[in-house]
Amino acid sequence: MAEILGAHEFRGAVPMGAVGGRDRRAPVISAIGRIVEITGSSSLALLDPSAIATLATHTDLALVNAGQVGAQVKLRVGATWLIANIRSLRMVEGAIPRIAAQIDFLGEGDEEKLTGKLYKFRRGVTRYPVPGTEVFPVSTGDLRQVYAADDRAHVEIGTVYPTRDIRAALYVDALLGKHFALLGSTGTGKSTSAALILHRICDLAPQGHIVMIDPHGEYAAAFRTNGAIFDVGNLQMPYWLMNFDEHCEVFVTEDGSDSQIDADILAKCLLMARAKNRLAGDVKLTVDSPIPYLLSDLTNIIQLEMGKMDRAGDTSPYLRLKTKIDEVKADPRYAFMFSGMLVADTMAQFIGRIFRLPSGGKPISIIDVSGVPSEITSVVVAMLSRMVFDFAIWSRSEAQRPILLVCEEAHRYIPNERHADTSSVGRILSRIAKEGRKYGISLGLITQRPSDLAEGVLSQCGTIIAMRLNNDSDQAFVRAAMPEGARGFLDAIPALRNRECIICGEGVATPIRVLFDDLEEVRRPASGDPMFSELWRETGGEEGIIDRTVKRWRSQGR
Repeated sequence: MAEILGAHEFRGAVPMGAVGGRDRRAPVISAIGRIVEITGSSSLALLDPSAIATLATHTDLALVNAGQVGAQVKLRVGATWLIANIRSLRMVEGAIPRIAAQIDFLGEGDEEKLTGKLYKFRRGVTRYPVPGTEVFPVSTGDLRQVYAADDRAHVEIGTVYPTRDIRAALYVDALLGKHFALLGSTGTGKSTSAALILHRICDLAPQGHIVMIDPHGEYAAAFRTNGAIFDVGNLQMPYWLMNFDEHCEVFVTEDGSDSQIDADILAKCLLMARAKNRLAGDVKLTVDSPIPYLLSDLTNIIQLEMGKMDRAGDTSPYLRLKTKIDEVKADPRYAFMFSGMLVADTMAQFIGRIFRLPSGGKPISIIDVSGVPSEITSVVVAMLSRMVFDFAIWSRSEAQRPILLVCEEAHRYIPNERHADTSSVGRILSRIAKEGRKYGISLGLITQRPSDLAEGVLSQCGTIIAMRLNNDSDQAFVRAAMPEGARGFLDAIPALRNRECIICGEGVATPIRVLFDDLEEVRRPASGDPMFSELWRETGGEEGIIDRTVKRWRSQGR
């Protein structure tokens, strides 16, 4: 490498108009370096520190940032401008001070013959530069062309770093068509950023269909005016919509070989309970068929099977199942799902309410599962996710109604092998990640621990929105899922400020660093950090707080 660097002395900035016989049009920006080495996706350039220093007082903010890690540069190749991102910098010893810069190619644009300006930027490189090609800083005008939104449907979410007026756009069809992930450590503004993106999509498509799983009850405050809010008080999720695997997760309590015995008994009795409904006569009935049945019928059938003389084995499995079902029926925490009022055939109404069909101007459903007992939270999320998938499959002959499923705290439901619990929710969300786009399902994953996600799920996301990540393993995991040309941007992830992010993938024209817009107070989720220094100054009324809290606690109310 030293030989390469030594063979290409760079002796200062050369005016752009003096290169290649071009006329000397003013104003022009001088070159700040030359290419010394080329590889397929990146190059090595030698930059002149004095040329970079002359731009430090320029009125153009983009030019002020020239030569910094994360800044863009441009190279002329024929009649096109190549745009590249500076990944890393290091000092090169020698008589003339030089800076070696590793740069990644992002794309190219045409050069306007009269002015030399960049226009019609597109991703990808068709013709590479040769060693000796001059490197120029990009101006705000260049960045405006690079990040200009074309005529595709898009939403504006913030401003492009380091400018203050170039708007950052997400292309909605590309964003949703290939799934997306929003990643960021706690306290970086992740929830507010998620709300901002969803609000902009809802504003663009008020007749859309979005289902959001909210495990902490944060987002109800943000979407009260343009969304439908569901929690344990009004969710009314019929238990008979569970498939057999989900039934087993709720009712089968044993492990090992005993669990298989219990599951076999449950399958037989569940099929018989579903068969008692008159709707069963019109379908090819299986244990997974969404046919209503009475829990009392299920327990009676288990009791009858237990009393048969020809049964094999002891009565313990039957007693375990019957006891568990009776417990669930009697527990008021489970009333939102196992109430006797939910036995009617309300499947069509339930789907219409939850999937916003029609939306009625409120395109997003917020499913607040914070009040759901922790033992069955994963079952509830699995049911909702599976119903999205099954509805998309069985409605293929109808007019298409694509659905966006957004899953907050995704690492809880799609854990990697270290945290795998073989639950049905992990299986269905992994399947949606792999196959969902074929059926018009988009998956949005929001997580603070991407390294805890199942292997391969993040790589299924076509667009990754990465906010600050403090954990080394999380940073490495995201870096492995990013395209090669975005690596330089990723190195900035630990240094991002709150509300800043790196966006790479299908949803943007090129990798981009963005400062999110401020979201109005009434549209923000209830996820703000408590101000200890202020709240600990307040006193009085503690007895009433405790009494009311204990009352809600005991009644499992909210």
